[in-house]
Amino acid sequence: MSVFTVENPATGQVIAEIADGTPADAVAAVDAAAERLPEWSALAPRTRSELLTRVRELMLRDAGDLARLIARENGKSLADARGEVTYAAEFFRWYAEEAVRPHGEYGPSPAGGTRTIVTHRPVGVAALVTPWNFPAAMATRKIAPALAAGCTVVLKPAAETPLTALAIARLITEAGIPDGVVTVVPTTDAAGVVTAWLEDPRVRKISFTGSTGVGRLLLRQAADRVVNTSMELGGNAPFIVTASADLGAAVEGAMLAKFRNGGQACTAANRFYVHADVAAEFTARLGARVEALRVGPADDGHDIGPLISARALTGVTRLVDDAVARGAVIAHRAPAPAGAGHFYPPTVLTGLGADDPLLAEEIFGPVAPIVVWDHLAGLLAAVDNTEYGLAAYVFAELAEALRIAESLDAGMVGVNRGLVSDPSAPFGGVKQSGLGREGARAGLEEYLETQYFSVAW
Repeated sequence: MSVFTVENPATGQVIAEIADGTPADAVAAVDAAAERLPEWSALAPRTRSELLTRVRELMLRDAGDLARLIARENGKSLADARGEVTYAAEFFRWYAEEAVRPHGEYGPSPAGGTRTIVTHRPVGVAALVTPWNFPAAMATRKIAPALAAGCTVVLKPAAETPLTALAIARLITEAGIPDGVVTVVPTTDAAGVVTAWLEDPRVRKISFTGSTGVGRLLLRQAADRVVNTSMELGGNAPFIVTASADLGAAVEGAMLAKFRNGGQACTAANRFYVHADVAAEFTARLGARVEALRVGPADDGHDIGPLISARALTGVTRLVDDAVARGAVIAHRAPAPAGAGHFYPPTVLTGLGADDPLLAEEIFGPVAPIVVWDHLAGLLAAVDNTEYGLAAYVFAELAEALRIAESLDAGMVGVNRGLVSDPSAPFGGVKQSGLGREGARAGLEEYLETQYFSVAW
């Protein structure tokens, strides 16, 4: 049996060795999921609901341990990790409640003589693929609705952060959910494992969170068997500040939208568009907050941890260096530790034009590039000039903010707040940011097939 190592990105030290899953292991996981599917889908919704509630209780019981585990394998601050655990556990509560809410239709057909009954059934075995940036929340956001719907699941977590998924799987077992209903397959052979699932006729669903490039590849593969797909892909979120904005609220929102998890989030504010009348003050206020950020390992109580890998650090460094070479200015920057760890200093960039190449990139790091604007029409054209449409943020007087929000090509808009994620709300994007929604009732429907009966009357 081969193994792979998991490292702490703050220190570079190996924290665990994990069995490296193979395509054969992937098929074995589907064997177990397919075997358990009839039993699990036949359980009373109330029984499934109570089991999901128990998983949430266990996650909250072990919240401290889970947060420390996330911080060690992902590198995020303990404050961010604790917030993630609470958020992740909430998906089990939300879908425990959704599991028992009936959803269907009954009525006479327009022509008469028959009755139409519309019902729903679980789609079947679901393959779930999650990223490293939120190792708990990305897993529970998929597992909870799948189980509530009556599906069984196989999960491939990111190779960088498999430990959190394995810990949650143990809690799922402790809660009383039978073995085989949820199987985790950590692996460094992501292509081999996921291909084995997509080629298996028993797998009827794939839900993927990750880059748009990989999402396109999976969609091509899924097309061969017409597999039900959900895709939560890349983002390039604009953060708009108008002259009517409450600048205190805008700065608070910017700190949350940009620097949560060190900017390593698909919903992270990626480009800041600030009206000329308030640009100097906003930049100064934001810069002061950024310079005060404490950067370092999570266990030292810092605000910002490392990037996930040396490769990520190299990528963010290159993006900023190239922008500076084109004339961008490092206006504000926090100190970052040298030596071990993949730390990048939180940075505010100014002097960028609306067409700067940096604004087309998903930075995935603690860098806030600011563009100054004067005219709304030009702003909106620049904001929507991207293949992505996941999240956006608008800070303005409420009526103005809503008018701007309605014109944006984005699946989610934070209006005078820097956070859009909520288990009770439909999470997802438009254009090449994905297909389908996670969270809310829509998240459950991703794991259901519609069936209707035409009944002679």
